[in-house]
Amino acid sequence: MNADASREWLEADGLGGFASGTVAGLRTRRYHALLLTAAPSAERMVLVNGFDAWVETDGARHELSSQWYAPGVLGGNGAENIESFESSPWPRWIYRFSDGTRIQQEIFVLQGAPVTCVAWKRLSCTHATLTVRPFLSGRDYHALHHRNPSFRFDARTGSGRVAWQPYQDVPGVTAIHNGTYAHDPQWYLNFLYTAEQARGLDCEEDLAAPGTLSWQLDDTEADLILVPTDHAAGGLAPCGARAAVAQLRLGEQSRRARFPSRLHAAADAYIVRKTFATGAPGKTLIAGYPWFTDWGRDTFIALRGLCIATGKLTEAREILIAWSATVSEGMVPNRFPDQSGPPQFNSVDASLWYVIAVQEYLSAIGPAAEGNAASEDRQILQAAVIKILEGYSKGTRFGIRLDADGLIAAGEAGVQLTWMDAKVGDWVVTPRIGKPVEIQALWLNALAFAVQFDPRWRSALERGQRSFRERFWNADRGCLFDVVDVDHRPGADDPALRPNQIFAVGGLPWSVLDGEPARQVVATVAKHLLTPAGLRSLAPEELGYVGHYEGGVRQRDGAYHQGTVWPWLMGAFVEAWLRTHGDDTTARVEARERFLDPLLAGLFSAGQGHLSEIADGDSPHTARGCPFQAWSVAEALRLDRVVLSAP
Repeated sequence: MNADASREWLEADGLGGFASGTVAGLRTRRYHALLLTAAPSAERMVLVNGFDAWVETDGARHELSSQWYAPGVLGGNGAENIESFESSPWPRWIYRFSDGTRIQQEIFVLQGAPVTCVAWKRLSCTHATLTVRPFLSGRDYHALHHRNPSFRFDARTGSGRVAWQPYQDVPGVTAIHNGTYAHDPQWYLNFLYTAEQARGLDCEEDLAAPGTLSWQLDDTEADLILVPTDHAAGGLAPCGARAAVAQLRLGEQSRRARFPSRLHAAADAYIVRKTFATGAPGKTLIAGYPWFTDWGRDTFIALRGLCIATGKLTEAREILIAWSATVSEGMVPNRFPDQSGPPQFNSVDASLWYVIAVQEYLSAIGPAAEGNAASEDRQILQAAVIKILEGYSKGTRFGIRLDADGLIAAGEAGVQLTWMDAKVGDWVVTPRIGKPVEIQALWLNALAFAVQFDPRWRSALERGQRSFRERFWNADRGCLFDVVDVDHRPGADDPALRPNQIFAVGGLPWSVLDGEPARQVVATVAKHLLTPAGLRSLAPEELGYVGHYEGGVRQRDGAYHQGTVWPWLMGAFVEAWLRTHGDDTTARVEARERFLDPLLAGLFSAGQGHLSEIADGDSPHTARGCPFQAWSVAEALRLDRVVLSAP
């Protein structure tokens, strides 16, 4: 096969840690690693970056691995020897060598524990010796590691295990194995990460290799378990690596077989356990792998598909209850930088998406969910909703306030508050200061929900709805303005053709716009913004459109919301299309074939079994950005399980 270094695999542990790499076996990102663990606060460390591996048969050496070294030298031809690759239920390669020898390699990560299992077995040939040299660092997952005198190569060996403690203040690594360890400390210098290089970032790293592990691949499988030394791994060692891997493999096969589809399996990767800054344990959603953590906006958008649409209501409850305690001045944080840093509130929509998530969760559990606990949860969640509405009504951070026309104004110079939030230095690429269209749709939906249990919000809802229909309609283009009262200047409107207007028709529980105006909005968005991979963030004919997401940080962030395609927006578009085309069985079948099926083709384009964060605005809409994105997967699931399911 033609092994592809642009296609990536992911194995998540349910704690925020993961293993990842490419189909070709080449590590092209600083985040590609075998053992990348998360502390309870979701701080991540790379402990084992990867390995070199080779097989010797009758004096001939055959490579299973490949590494890029600066300035562009390929070490090892393992990628050329890949005969086949499968990503489900976990990554599995078959290597074929020139003498006919075939070796299988598989990697899987345990759910709920920072444990990575790697196994090799001989499929053909009479005798082979496998040697593996692990590469270690012990660094923050965003950083890069370089040769230094502080690294400790010492190894503690025992029966079927070897442990290393590279740095005093970093978790150690224990390797449980059924082979032979030989201590051979080496520095490997100038690994080159080509994906980082293409993004204009630091891209070279040095890694430490304390020694090698070797196995005779006769009838015995070679097994290696990597685990942080301080993790309770004692139960794995007494039965030996071979029995431990067999037991863990069986358990993971059984667990993964219960997922109804690849989308369900993908969704599970984003739901993780975490200890919040308050010290309380709970569940949260990772916005994307490999570099995102949990973000408020992403969490509440993705929760509907990852948890509610899949029936994981217990997880949805845990997340919403935990976030209810974070409301401050009517806002939920958009991001917790780390366990000790203060939360960041630079978002006007995260709090409103929280209200939408609460509404859909309470609708999912229904009035039948009674009892003291359920009633208490409902009260907690509704109280958080009211705090948000009151905070926005009175006025809160960053100029967010309810204006006299019943619409939400927001923004100040130098701050990006909507989901179109790219910023480079002091340059806010799409500031959208004023009254952005999707913020009004979210606000009016929040009011419509609150009216159900607090009637005093009815007049605000009616006033805002009248103003929305009067202020946002752009008769010249047959669609909605993207922002009105731009820069807080009354009457200044932004006519840029962007996808945000689709939320006035679909993607939220209640349509702010209906009838002929709604149909025109959907038709305009379909004509100018719709692609098989999602919606463009700006129409191609608009000033400032960028068709390719490439280059250094400034170039990429400048393109992020200036034409780049976003798969997650397909959920709102398809729902809007159905609402304006007759939401019956025939329409749902047509929508599935026209919109969802082409979108799901992306499951195998970049992140195997997942959907990417973004794609190029120009054809062929190459997948870009984060290869494993929560809200992209979530909205595809919401379409599949809710919007397009049988009426």
